[in-house]
This record gives sequence, structure tokens and C-alpha cells, in this order.
Amino acid sequence: MNLSCNLYVDGEFEGVIHSKKEVNIGKNGHIKGDVTTQRLVVQGYIEGTVNAQRVEIKAAGRVSGTIESGELVIEAKGIFEGNSVVKDVSPVPTPDTLEKLQIKKA
Repeated sequence: MNLSCNLYVDGEFEGVIHSKKEVNIGKNGHIKGDVTTQRLVVQGYIEGTVNAQRVEIKAAGRVSGTIESGELVIEAKGIFEGNSVVKDVSPVPTPDTLEKLQIKKA
């Protein structure tokens, strides 16, 4: 399913979702498959791979799978089982790069 609008799922869906906006999984929602979107809000359950700029797992929400996102927010009682990959983040500086930065500043 390819969308350029928001999507609210409060039932069952199996497949792939590509949305240019927001996908919201309601309390009765269950998605089995991959979701690519700008923002994902999970109040229900999703099994699969998520690729989004921002992922919010609400108190009753549950994600099982892989999340690749720039921001991941998990509220108290929200459940996440799987792997998380942070995208668009600069690498952790090593002692060598820190030394080079200090030399440039001197």
C-alpha cells in the first residue's frame, strides 16, 4: 500500500505500507509486515520492520521486530522486542578523531 496521506489502522492488516506522512496503529490495530513512514504511533501491535523518522510506542503499544529511526520514544508500559537502528546520527568520536580536533583548534 503506497500512500501520500495519514493512515489509521484499528483492525488487522498484513502487507507492506509506504506512507509519506503518519501511520497510527490504534488500540485494536495489528499490522504484520513492513512499514515505512515519516512518523509511526503505536497503540496496538506491529510485527515486522519499521523505517521511520520518528517512532512512538504508547503505553498499550507493542512492537516486535526491527525499528530503524531517527527518534524512538517508548512510554511507560510500552513494549519493544527486537532490534533498533538509529539513523542520521554522527559516529561516536574515537580518541584519534578527538586528538585531531584538538590539534585543529590549537
